[in-house]
Amino acid sequence: MNDAWPETVNGWELAREGHIENYRKRLANRVTVTAVWENGTGRGRIDARTEPLGSGRTLTGTRKDFRDKEAFWTAATCVLEMAANLPSLDWHTSPAPTALAGTVAGMVEAEPGTSGYPEAELTFTLTDGHTVTLCMTDEQAFDLSNAISRLDHHVWSEEREDDEEDEDEECEEVDIDEVPDVEEVRSGPDTGHDLVTVLDDRFGVTEDNLLAHVDWSALIVVGEPAVSSLVDRGEELTAAVAPRWYPVVVDRPGEHWVVLKRTGLRYHGE
Repeated sequence: MNDAWPETVNGWELAREGHIENYRKRLANRVTVTAVWENGTGRGRIDARTEPLGSGRTLTGTRKDFRDKEAFWTAATCVLEMAANLPSLDWHTSPAPTALAGTVAGMVEAEPGTSGYPEAELTFTLTDGHTVTLCMTDEQAFDLSNAISRLDHHVWSEEREDDEEDEDEECEEVDIDEVPDVEEVRSGPDTGHDLVTVLDDRFGVTEDNLLAHVDWSALIVVGEPAVSSLVDRGEELTAAVAPRWYPVVVDRPGEHWVVLKRTGLRYHGE
């Protein structure tokens, strides 16, 4: 087919040929990712190539059979992230725009994504009139939140503390007896990352013993003595991860697993 890509879907250029959908994303480092999906067959192909039109040397690719289109897009996202982190391959011209930078005007809009799996959409309006929307996975959003918290501590917290001290001097003294005691209030882990922290801090289970579903719908603990320790402390574990998660013991050939499942989701075989 020629280089006419008439549609754009979630940042991918799209051209259709009958039941076949051809997607392309050209990156600023001169790598092009192509994704081909055959409707009705469950087959597709995803490649990262060195040539701007997607016909150069293949850097990486995926299998051709997928469970469904969601699995296809999960694979496409993995290939895209790998390709985007490669250094520039030094073509003379870039098929993609250069990096965009500017001052953010007003508030940043944060909304849930619409792609069918956990993600966030952050929309920035810049003072030069550009609007930029970033689609981020739950893990990327978690890392961004942590990074901003660290920035908050090092960049803004001292100034904010000075402002709060000035406000305290202007306010009347508050009767502390009217403030409820909430020291004993505890909420269980929400995200998969929170769950990993609880397992490490309270039960000594490190990431070496953990497997996770791609969408963080379940976290699996494997290996000894981690599994036996959690089984022996089953009631404590159940209380520690509630209400968002619940643990079950799964028999595997020659071993046992402790699987922590997200509450409210159905799993194959249940």
